Amino acid sequence: MLVRVCGDIDLAEECVQDAFEAALSRWPTEGVPPSPAGWLITTARNRAIDRVRRESTRDARHARAAALLDDEPPQEVGAVPDDRLRLIFTCCHPALAPTARVALTLRLLGGLTTAEIARAFLVPEPTMAARLTRAKKKISAARIPYRVPREADLPDRLRAVLAVLYLVFNEGYAASTGDRLVRADLCAEAIRLGRLLVELMPDEPEARGLLALMLLAEARRNARVGDDGTLVPLADQDRSTWDATLVAEGRALVRQCLRRGQPGPYQVQAAISAVHTDGPNPDWTRIKELYDQLLVLTPTPVVALNRAVAVAEVEGPAAALTLVDGLSLDSYHLFHAVRADLLRRLGRDTEARAAYEAALARTDNASEQAFLRRATAER
Repeated sequence: MLVRVCGDIDLAEECVQDAFEAALSRWPTEGVPPSPAGWLITTARNRAIDRVRRESTRDARHARAAALLDDEPPQEVGAVPDDRLRLIFTCCHPALAPTARVALTLRLLGGLTTAEIARAFLVPEPTMAARLTRAKKKISAARIPYRVPREADLPDRLRAVLAVLYLVFNEGYAASTGDRLVRADLCAEAIRLGRLLVELMPDEPEARGLLALMLLAEARRNARVGDDGTLVPLADQDRSTWDATLVAEGRALVRQCLRRGQPGPYQVQAAISAVHTDGPNPDWTRIKELYDQLLVLTPTPVVALNRAVAVAEVEGPAAALTLVDGLSLDSYHLFHAVRADLLRRLGRDTEARAAYEAALARTDNASEQAFLRRATAER
């Protein structure tokens, strides 16, 4: 509501933070109000009015303050009953470029820092900070109306919403910083929202595919970290510790997607994960075929890197290394980690050690660092 009437995300953020600070100060002694959300919105709006009156010229001050006063705190639900999912749909405004709307939503609602968002998009942090600033300025300059979308508007925003959930889950699945590999809170929230999205839009196969992908990844969580906190690669994981219920649910969703015959990137990724659950020796030819399909749908260097891993299993590490060396992913630690493993398999230990060291220098996650240090020491 504040963004809509102020036309200024920075002002809205500051006033909402002020409102939460006031709540933390007053509610413990005065009690929680009957409508906490309404109290927060009203308090934040009043702070915005105060700031506008202090900082604007007289004519602009009266006009903006009047707009704020006239706009009653809305009880907007619309087509999306869940608060957070509704906000994500609202924030993924089609007036912004696709990358900008996803990045801004991740910053405002996804629980990710600018640095974490930059890593997700494989760009330097200053570049992402500049993109976020430009997006905020566009909202302000164009007076983009941030209103809860109608049901008819949801399909046009679905792709961005799926990207937000996917990237929130990815940051939870393999945290870019910190002592732990997994941020379970982010994974749980992404899955919760994914389930709600499938209920809300049951005829959207990509929503079902994303949920399947997240469930199949989450099923492996207990096996992905050793007793010493070090990352455990998929091939070395104890499959008996996988969550069989989540595996079964994820595979069932993949089968539902296949029956629809409308493949999309999340469905194909889910199908790849499902093949990996077939057993300790999955059908790598089938995995490579699925990556071929994914590369057509999403022709990115990261997909090409993942496809090269499958090529290594089907055609050998030399063929895969040729593909990897043709990619421009120097800032991506997994690029160097994959390259190091291929060099190790080819017996090129000196080069493998250098590649492991390059990967180590590009990750700030302690669990991944421990794995890479051990791999480097073994060369």
